[in-house]
Amino acid sequence: MHASEGVRAAAVARSVAASLGLPADEAAVLHDSNKLTLRLLPADTLARVAPADDQVAEFEVGLARQLTEAGCPVGALDPRVEPRGYERDGFVVTLWRYYAPAADEVTPAAFAGALARLHAGMRELDVPAPRYTERVERALRFLADHARTPGLAPADRALLQETLRSTAEWIAARGAPEQLLHGEPHPGNVLATAQGPLFIDWETCCRGPAEFDLAHAPEEVGSHYPGVDAELLRHCRLLVLAVVTVWRWDREDLFPDGRRMGEEWLARIRAAAGRE
Repeated sequence: MHASEGVRAAAVARSVAASLGLPADEAAVLHDSNKLTLRLLPADTLARVAPADDQVAEFEVGLARQLTEAGCPVGALDPRVEPRGYERDGFVVTLWRYYAPAADEVTPAAFAGALARLHAGMRELDVPAPRYTERVERALRFLADHARTPGLAPADRALLQETLRSTAEWIAARGAPEQLLHGEPHPGNVLATAQGPLFIDWETCCRGPAEFDLAHAPEEVGSHYPGVDAELLRHCRLLVLAVVTVWRWDREDLFPDGRRMGEEWLARIRAAAGRE
């Protein structure tokens, strides 16, 4: 969030928590992107705050409840308050249990095992979600809008368009089974806790092959996931890389050091296409 928005969002989170009987004298920022994630003390609750016109709070809360009930390795909602989104002053606040970080990092084997259990639980749920291809289509729209991605050189724009189209076509032709997915289970959305790895953040939930989720995880994780299609995973990694590279060239992107990362990722895509 922009700095001024972040200050207001933190104030709203503290106000909502206090009104629910959770004292929130302090708000420590844990993550700042399109949403603000805060640890509120002394109640020790986790608040996620999103602009009211850019949030899917009810979907996230409902899915998290179902996954928790199914025994999936997910971060739980704060049991001390009603599980829902709380709208106030242009923001929506959801409150979650805070987990103290474990001393050890999540190993690739533990990451893969937790993701496999999450996927098994998700296969049992009947939850509407967009297909992963909607991200590809959105990225292509951004590339077609030169005003939205003004910093891209013509050759790089064409390379990204070609990579997105050809890779998505290859994945579709593979015909792998599709299911409900987390959508972005990268390390930033996995908590290392005393209970083991726990997944958080459900706004990117989508449908697709399990390898699409694996493509967001560290490369070492794939070798521990049961029954993985290595060639499909390789193509999914390239597709995900192309999509996130487009976001880094969006004129409205606020990702820290995003342009440098966009340059690095473009170089990787050029190398994959043999255009170095």
